[in-house]
Amino acid sequence: MKKRSFKPGTMIYPLPAVLVSCGSVPDEYNVLTVAWTGTICSNPPMCYISVRPERYSYDIIKRNGCFVINLTNKVLARATDFCGVRSGRDCNKFSLAGITPGKAEKVSAPTIEEAPVSIECKVVDIKPLGSHDMFMAEVVNVLVDERFIDGDNKIDMAAMELIAYAHGEYFDVTDPAGFFGWSVRRKKVIKREMRKG
Repeated sequence: MKKRSFKPGTMIYPLPAVLVSCGSVPDEYNVLTVAWTGTICSNPPMCYISVRPERYSYDIIKRNGCFVINLTNKVLARATDFCGVRSGRDCNKFSLAGITPGKAEKVSAPTIEEAPVSIECKVVDIKPLGSHDMFMAEVVNVLVDERFIDGDNKIDMAAMELIAYAHGEYFDVTDPAGFFGWSVRRKKVIKREMRKG
């Protein structure tokens, strides 16, 4: 297989396309779309978002020390794109994107009511990196829409119809390609697990 070289760039795709909500009072509530996000530690649970210092939400997050990562799905695809190309300096993005601020349990930033999952985060460090600064945060609470929790208290990620970002486009990530550990399980166990799913 022949491969071709490209200049160094951020080609780790796909990435979650999330809506990050911030602000401690309704007058400063804002939301921005972030694809530079991920997990950095499981114990304690920590994640990060990388934000350009010139973004309107940057100072809001830095001042309040918290934010909420809201996972997005096909229903929120238009709002996700809108909040990535418009600035909160110029408009109320909650209103124009048709999304509703909700109440978080552990942080002052709002959640997004329509999001299937809202991850409440407290900033523990800000690391300047170049074009973006990384906000490293501890996850202090996770809110999951009850429609996506089954009778066994298991979260049905496929039913959420989550979307991801890859090289300028949004893709849905609905269809599972396997499950953790399936590559090494005995065939009978794999068949049983696939029938369940």
